[in-house]
Amino acid sequence: MAKTKPGKKDLDSYNIKGTNKVVRPGDCVLMRPADSDKPPYVARVEKIEADHRNNVKVRVRWYYRPEESIGGRRQFHGAKELFLSDHYDVQSAHTIEGKCTVHTFKNYTKLENVGAEDYFCRFEYKAATGGFTPDRVAVYCKCEMPYNPDDLMVQCEGCKDWFHPSCMGMTIEEAKKLDHFLCSDCSSDVDAKRSLNTFSVSPSVEAKVRAHMFHFVYVYILQDKNQ
Repeated sequence: MAKTKPGKKDLDSYNIKGTNKVVRPGDCVLMRPADSDKPPYVARVEKIEADHRNNVKVRVRWYYRPEESIGGRRQFHGAKELFLSDHYDVQSAHTIEGKCTVHTFKNYTKLENVGAEDYFCRFEYKAATGGFTPDRVAVYCKCEMPYNPDDLMVQCEGCKDWFHPSCMGMTIEEAKKLDHFLCSDCSSDVDAKRSLNTFSVSPSVEAKVRAHMFHFVYVYILQDKNQ
């Protein structure tokens, strides 16, 4: 931990002005943006300190939204997805509007109800270069895209892969009515939309997938070439 400068003292906590919420190092917070039309910034508090005038500052590590990254928002990014960046900053504690929870991807997919203050993170992001860690993730469906927890997917009873209804020529409403599903590769001459007894909706993070991987660096290079 960095040493506190002379005239400053470390604080164990900070009470958000106008609320009964207490912020401590390690907590994730919502911070007021300069532009009131933008959503609040999300950051992880690394340190809290006060100067001799009792002005409280927080050292934070910023989370980036996909649209704030060099590559931009893509189809597989969830609405509540954030990237933990290597961008550190010092801000006035008065800019903290509230607290939030940034879940692991696995824990987020298990939430029964996603609240306004729930987010998830599955990548670390290098703000200067646009690089990601990990830079490869498992992909699903014929479109070979990473899993977006906001999207409905159906599991093939044959190969156990997961598919977007739209990629299989179905509407979401049709997919929800299915009791059993076989993808076109597994169904052969059997109707892929036939109804039997069991049906699973949306993949578990632990689901076995084909050995296809999504490489971020490749995608962003390709995207730049197409612009």
